[in-house]
Amino acid sequence: MFVTHFYENKTSVLSQLLVSLPTVEENIKIKGRKAKIVQIVQIDDSNNYHVSIIFEKVPKKQPVKEIGKKKR
Repeated sequence: MFVTHFYENKTSVLSQLLVSLPTVEENIKIKGRKAKIVQIVQIDDSNNYHVSIIFEKVPKKQPVKEIGKKKR
């Protein structure tokens, strides 16, 4: 069992107790958001690991503007 702490830019996102460690460049889903693992660092000699991730950017939807109608 491994204690894994997921971090994005030094911000703790999630801590889990996992049976197997994820691999680098693996795509995962955390809290409903897609992320990619960048780096895995072992802390101390025990089973503590820090996993650096990058969340996928979700583009904002632009509102549709109707050209023919004007506000009066």
